[in-house]
Amino acid sequence: MLTVAALLCFILGANGASVSPFLTMCKVGDDACLLSFAKSSLPVLVKGIPEMGFHSLDPMYISLIVSDESGLKLKFKNSTLTGLSGCLIEKFKFDHLNKKLLLKATCDVTLTGDYEVKGQVLILPVEGNGKYKIDIHGVTFKSLLNLSYVEKSGVSHWKIDDDWSETYKYKVRDGVVFHFENLFNGNKILAEPVLEMLNTNWEVIMEEISPPIVKVIVGYEVEAVSNLLGSVPADEFFIQ
Repeated sequence: MLTVAALLCFILGANGASVSPFLTMCKVGDDACLLSFAKSSLPVLVKGIPEMGFHSLDPMYISLIVSDESGLKLKFKNSTLTGLSGCLIEKFKFDHLNKKLLLKATCDVTLTGDYEVKGQVLILPVEGNGKYKIDIHGVTFKSLLNLSYVEKSGVSHWKIDDDWSETYKYKVRDGVVFHFENLFNGNKILAEPVLEMLNTNWEVIMEEISPPIVKVIVGYEVEAVSNLLGSVPADEFFIQ
């Protein structure tokens, strides 16, 4: 999920002297250098560099997420994701010859906004609309992105292949806490059993509702990466 921030680390490594003095260049194949730099630079870089087409990832604004799985229709609107600046990047490898980028990171994130829900969760019916908050603890993302070249005005640039949505995996390790206001129009007698079930069975619930949420978030990041890749020549990524 932190593909944007990690990519920006080594993209700016080749051109960052004019942007920030803490950015460091790395040699091709020096994954230890890239990993160290990604870890130290992430908290700053996720805040965004608008002049490079790189918008904030913490906070990240998401206008709409729609899920319609297993008899449950769920819509999140005007959402904000926070917490990416505190992620731990565990692996960061760039296979220059095979054109692949591997990234593994673990994060604690919070998603807030407005929700609409109707359907059934496990054995209980549920409906409502209002404010929501989801605290996700210890979510690990792993992406193996395929890259290729694209020519722009006679200059080669890296691009992410269109199969990006099939090359990432994720798993929540430490738990999820769901908060939904105004379930059943504020009827606490009906709402409290549903909330208890959601938080007791968070692993099952996340399997049902998280795929479209994660895909939207990753999509926003890939879009930002595409803007960055289009502005940096491929042969300027690393020290030659």
